[in-house]
Amino acid sequence: MTAAIVWFRRDLRLADNPALQAACAGNRPIVPVYVHAPEELGAWAPGAASDWWLHQSLAALAGELRELGLDLVLRRGPSLQALTRLIRETGADAVHWNRLYEPAIIARDREIKAELRRAGLEVHSHNAALLHEPWTVQTGTGGDYRAFTPFWKACRRREEPPAPAPAPTQLAAPAGGLPEGEPLDAMGLLPAIRWDRKLEGHWQPGSAGAEARLAAFLDDGLASYDEGRDLPAQPATSRLSPHLHFGEIGPRQVWHAVQRRLARDGAGSLTAGAEAFLAEVGWREFAYHVLFHHPGFPDEPLNPRFSRFPWREDDGRLRHAWERGETGLPMVDAGMRELWATGWMHNRVRMVTGSLLVKNLRLPWQQGERWFWDTLVDADLASNSLGWQWVAGSGADAAPYFRVFNPVRQGERFDPDGEYVARWIPELAGLPAQHRHAPWQAPASALRAAGLRLDEHYPRPVVDLKRSREEALEAFQLIKQASA
Repeated sequence: MTAAIVWFRRDLRLADNPALQAACAGNRPIVPVYVHAPEELGAWAPGAASDWWLHQSLAALAGELRELGLDLVLRRGPSLQALTRLIRETGADAVHWNRLYEPAIIARDREIKAELRRAGLEVHSHNAALLHEPWTVQTGTGGDYRAFTPFWKACRRREEPPAPAPAPTQLAAPAGGLPEGEPLDAMGLLPAIRWDRKLEGHWQPGSAGAEARLAAFLDDGLASYDEGRDLPAQPATSRLSPHLHFGEIGPRQVWHAVQRRLARDGAGSLTAGAEAFLAEVGWREFAYHVLFHHPGFPDEPLNPRFSRFPWREDDGRLRHAWERGETGLPMVDAGMRELWATGWMHNRVRMVTGSLLVKNLRLPWQQGERWFWDTLVDADLASNSLGWQWVAGSGADAAPYFRVFNPVRQGERFDPDGEYVARWIPELAGLPAQHRHAPWQAPASALRAAGLRLDEHYPRPVVDLKRSREEALEAFQLIKQASA
């Protein structure tokens, strides 16, 4: 029996993997391969934090395959050349992969599929990353959705996603064995200066880590998710986003795990916590829906009038202060320092930090998008673009232009004890909780008691929140009038 190649990409798991399941049907021998070709992603090649996660995840996948008697073959791109060479080496007559939806990848995969089929191979792509393919969810007139709520209602009216297939218990290797690949360390995914070691205590990349995190969330977070998800000091969110991005767990697995938990607990319908959590899975689906239908979305505003927005001239100091967590606004700085230390940021704080950059500092949302792309372990082109255009007011289902998050008010509301701020900005931990979100307003006695000297230990705000909000609203009003 001839072998089939399984081309792993961002589907780094054995369970609920349609490409793997189809390739090894009937105990057919398989050749598992990962091709490293970041240059094929163009301007959106993965950032440094993503590369670290990918290294760990590939190591985990290789270990799981090894337990079933197979090695993961690692090759360098170009992808078509790597696959063609592997076909010659193994005599494989079929190639299976799971689809990705970034514009550059769609174009590449279409070309590869056509070339391999012209060469006489059987080639199949499958859906492992989404509950619903982006082109299958349509408005009543056959178009795409620009707002989340009607999109998610349309998704919920569809059939339940199929139950995920279990991981295979055995896999067959080709009769002649597998060809050699390159060692993982040769892929160059880890930085020369090992700053990445700070991430190791926060994450367990790989499908085992993903399943453990999901199980912990179902035990401790799901029931109160609708209320707890907005509190950054609390471990109330699932933190599944990097695992979903790299395909260490799939949305079908998440969906059905929630349903099983509700059934076990005797819930006759979705609880408020489960409804809110599954809606977040829906936002991920929506992000891919928008990206598929609007491939320029990561670079250009979906609403074209925002291309005329008068951004502030900056010599780099404001952006640098924002990136370093030195804006003097504690809720923002805590978030940016959490990002730098862990490769992740709480979603509520992402909105607050993004709003400050775009609306108070009036710096282009693309600058924030790029910083997140390089520093987030869950950097995902669809979700990152959707989030930044939401904050900027220029995207699908975007926040209205007049919504400007006040980081002080957001901190007082969602971090009332200042616990989150104290965790990530220890120089403010000595202040009483009521002063941690606006230390420049604290009385001198409180500053002295905390041993805190503003501008020496912690900066004053780089921008006046009230005046900068007014300036932003004036700028938004100008582009609104210009397009009327």
